[in-house]
Amino acid sequence: MYAIVDIAGQQFKVEKGQELFVHRLEGEKGAKLDFDKVMLIDHEGKTTVGTPVIKGAHVEGTILEHLRGDKLFVFKKKRRKGYKKFNGHRQYLSLLKIEDIVEKVSKPRSKKATAASVEESAAPEAIQKNDNLI
Repeated sequence: MYAIVDIAGQQFKVEKGQELFVHRLEGEKGAKLDFDKVMLIDHEGKTTVGTPVIKGAHVEGTILEHLRGDKLFVFKKKRRKGYKKFNGHRQYLSLLKIEDIVEKVSKPRSKKATAASVEESAAPEAIQKNDNLI
């Protein structure tokens, strides 16, 4: 079972028990978080796609630790101009463990039942409209 979920503005494909690095999240080490922006869930070949999210579904996770990523170097140079600029950057990250993927999808009514109920409710209104016109 896996899900595609929006965590801190990025979409991740997650599975139960998976550990992943995400942009720094609010909360202390060991805090439990629920992510309700679940866009897709695949459970044993049965795929549920949200429009844009699946109502009632959420992913539970725990913050394992806060840390900083590797240092990235940014070097800018314009040749023959004497311009050189050297800078560095480290991203703040959180290590997150996915505890569970919860799928609570209400079953939609069948198309036949929906079509029949629409016809029944529309019929009296159509009769009333026709009587008013006569």
